[in-house]
Amino acid sequence: MRAIRWVGRVAAFGLLAWSALVAAPAAGAAADAGALDNAGCLSCHDAKAHKLEVPAANGKARALLGIAPDKYAGSVHAKMQCVACHTGITDQPAAGTGHKPGPARTTASSTGCADCHQKLWDQAKADNSAAAKPRLGIVVDNIEAYRKSFHARGSKADRSKANASCDGCHDTHSFDIPTKASPAHEQWRLTSAAMCGQACHSDALEEYTASIHGKEALAKHNVKSAVCADCHSAHAVGNTSADPVKLTITANCGGCHAENYASYKATYHGQISTLGYAYTAKCYDCHGSHGILEAKNPESKVHPNNRMETCESCHNGKKGVGVASAGFATFQPHGRTDDFARYPQMWIGYQMMVGLLLGTFGFFWLHTLLWFWREFQDRRQGVPRPHVAASALPANLEAKHYRRFSAIWRLAHITFALSLMILTLTGMPLFYPDAAWAPWVMQALGGPKVAGVIHRVNAVIFAAVFFWHLGYMALNLWRQRKTFRWFGPDSMIPNLQDGRDMLAMFKWFFGRGPRPVFDRWTYWEKFDYWAPFWGVTIIGVSGLMMWLPGLTGTYLPGWVFNVAAIFHGEEAFLAVVFLFTVHFFNNHFRPDKFPVEIVMFTGTMSLEHYRREHPLEYQRMVESGELEKHLVDAPSAPMTFASKLLGFVLIAAGLTLLAGVAIGFFSGA
Repeated sequence: MRAIRWVGRVAAFGLLAWSALVAAPAAGAAADAGALDNAGCLSCHDAKAHKLEVPAANGKARALLGIAPDKYAGSVHAKMQCVACHTGITDQPAAGTGHKPGPARTTASSTGCADCHQKLWDQAKADNSAAAKPRLGIVVDNIEAYRKSFHARGSKADRSKANASCDGCHDTHSFDIPTKASPAHEQWRLTSAAMCGQACHSDALEEYTASIHGKEALAKHNVKSAVCADCHSAHAVGNTSADPVKLTITANCGGCHAENYASYKATYHGQISTLGYAYTAKCYDCHGSHGILEAKNPESKVHPNNRMETCESCHNGKKGVGVASAGFATFQPHGRTDDFARYPQMWIGYQMMVGLLLGTFGFFWLHTLLWFWREFQDRRQGVPRPHVAASALPANLEAKHYRRFSAIWRLAHITFALSLMILTLTGMPLFYPDAAWAPWVMQALGGPKVAGVIHRVNAVIFAAVFFWHLGYMALNLWRQRKTFRWFGPDSMIPNLQDGRDMLAMFKWFFGRGPRPVFDRWTYWEKFDYWAPFWGVTIIGVSGLMMWLPGLTGTYLPGWVFNVAAIFHGEEAFLAVVFLFTVHFFNNHFRPDKFPVEIVMFTGTMSLEHYRREHPLEYQRMVESGELEKHLVDAPSAPMTFASKLLGFVLIAAGLTLLAGVAIGFFSGA
C-alpha cells in the first residue's frame, strides 16, 4: 500500500511540473513552448533522457514522474494526449519549476479513469459502434465492480484515498492487456501475483511464492495455476473478513478443483456453506490460503501428521463446537461413493442403500400402480367388494362404530407424523442445499444452528415415542403371555398367511383371481409397522454419531462419519418418499378411500367400513360374540370435521415436503 501512495505522490508532483516544463530549454525541448502536447510533456518526463528533478519548496530536489516513451507508445493510451486525462494541467512551467498550483489541479491518482471510459462507452453506444469496441464495455463493467469493491473504500491511513486505485494496479502509461484466451494473455496473467504483492501485499506474496500455486505459476510458468484474481477476483475484490467473500473464495476454489469441491459440498461443512453460511470449515480453513502446500508435504496443514491440529483450530470446545478426537484425523472430507479403490467403506455403504431404495420402491410403487388400476377399473365397472356372511346385527347397533385404535395409539401416530415432518423440513435443506428453495427454508427456520436444534429436539421426541412403544408392547405381551398367539390374526408378526394374501393380491391385480379378504392386519400394514424399526435404528444411530462427533471419533475411525452421513441421508430419503407416496396411497389415495381416511384420527370406523376392509376379523368377532365389546358411539360431527381437517393438513404438508424432495433430487441429478 505504501508503494501505491509513493507512486501517487510522485505522480502528483510530477504532473505539477509537467506542463510548466513542456517547452523548457533546460530540458532541451524541441516543441513549441506554449504547446501542451505529448512531445512537450515527454520533454520533461522522459525517464530515459535525464534525471527528473526540480527544486522543492524546502530547497531540496524533488523527483518527477518518469515515463518510458517506448512503453507508452505500446500502450492502449498511446493515441491519447496526456492532457486528456490530466485535465487540470493548463499552465506553462518556467524553467526549473513545476506547474502552477491551483484548485483545478488533477493528480495521477485521481485522474478520471472511470469517467473517461464511461463517456467513451456511452458515446460508442450512442453512435452504434459499441459492437466494435467490446473491450471498452468490459472495462466499464470492471470499473463498476471496482466501485463496489474493498479496494475502492477509503484507506485506514488516509480516508481521502482509496485502498487501491486504477493506476495503482494498472500503470496507465504502459497499460496493455493482451487479448483474452491468447497465449500472451496467459503469460501476462501470471504476472498479477507479483503486481499485487509488490504494490501492497508483500506478506501474501511471500507465502504464495512458497506455495504449490506459486511454484507452478512463478517458477514453472504453468498458466493453469491459480493467481490472485482466480480466488479474489480481479476488480470485485472484497473484504476477506466478510461472509459473502469467504463463500465466494470457497466457490472459486471449485473452479479449478471441481471434483474436490463437489465432494466437499456433500459434507456437512459444504452443505452449510452452499446454503450461504460461512461459519463451518471452508477450503482455506483446512488447506491454508496463500501458503497452500501439497498434502504430502510434511508442512501442509492437511498432512496426516498435522490434521488433528488443523481440525482443532475449529473443533476446540469453543462457540458450541465440540473438541476434536482421534477419529477426526481420518475423516474423509473429499470422500466419494464412486471410488472403491480410495473409499471402499463409502462405496459399500452407498451400494447397500441404493439397493435398499431400488428394491423397496421398485416393489411398492409397482404394487401401488397395479392396485390403483385394478381398484379403479372395479369401481368403474361396479364390481362389488367381497364380503363374508355374518349374522345380522340388532337394529340398535347399526349406527355404532368399531373401535380400531385406542387414544394412546392415535396420540403416538400423530406425534410420529408431526415429528417426522419437522425432521424432514429441517433436514431437507442440508440434503439438497443446491435446490432453489433450500436457502429460503433455512432462513425461515432461523439459520442452520436453530434448525439443528429443532431437528435434534424432534429426533429425541421421535425416538422417545418409539421406545415408549417398545416398552408398552413388551408390557402387553407379558400380560398376555399365556394367551397371546405370536402368529395369530392379532399379531403384527408376519406369517405364511401374509405371503398367501400378497400372492392373491397380485392375482387380483392381473385379473387372475378374486379380490382377497383380510383379517385384522394386512401384509402392507405389517410392513408399515416393522419398517420404522429398521429406519429408526439406521437414522437414529447414524444421527447420534454425527450429533456427538467427539465421542464417535474417540472410539471409531473417521470414515465412520462418512458412512453415517450416507446412511442417515439415504434412509431419511427412503422414509420420506415411501410415507408420502406408498403410505399415503394405501391409506388415503386409493379409489376406495380417497380423499382422506380418518380412522387413525377418530380411532373408529363404521361397521360397514369395518366389514369392507377387514371382513375376516368382523366374522370372527360376530361368531365369538366379542363384537359388541368393541362398539362405541359414532364420533360427533365436530370430531369428524376436525379429523378430516387434520388429515387434509397433514396430507398437504406431506405432499409439499415430497415436492421439495423431488425438486432437490432432480436438480441435484
